[in-house]
Amino acid sequence: MINAFYDRVEQDELLAPFFPGGVPVNHRRHVGDWWAEVFGGPDRYTREHGGYENMLAHHRNLAITAEQRLRFATLMSLAADDAALPDDPEFRAALIGYLEWGTRIAMSNSQPGAEPTEHAPVPHWGWGVAPPFRPGG
Repeated sequence: MINAFYDRVEQDELLAPFFPGGVPVNHRRHVGDWWAEVFGGPDRYTREHGGYENMLAHHRNLAITAEQRLRFATLMSLAADDAALPDDPEFRAALIGYLEWGTRIAMSNSQPGAEPTEHAPVPHWGWGVAPPFRPGG
């Protein structure tokens, strides 16, 4: 999903300028580590990449606009389709819920003069409240 997302970003007029020359492989890996940790995988982003504070540092003073935030969320949703992630409605709702939550915080924290929370854990997101959707069942 992360590679599919950044492949789309590199072709996008609103988001590509954040990555002049393309999105490096190590950035893709680090973001993959972040997403894996957020959704219950290993805490590699925290252990190897500096956790929340490092993610915050990467967004400071980017001045992300509302339009860029929405495009990010939209391209990530499309990338989930590209990567053939499960289309279970509850899983997708959790994915989109995190996208909305995370992109709105990133946008706020990216504004010049923002005073974000400096220290926080990597968020943990999940699903599983409702049984998996089964068409016709």
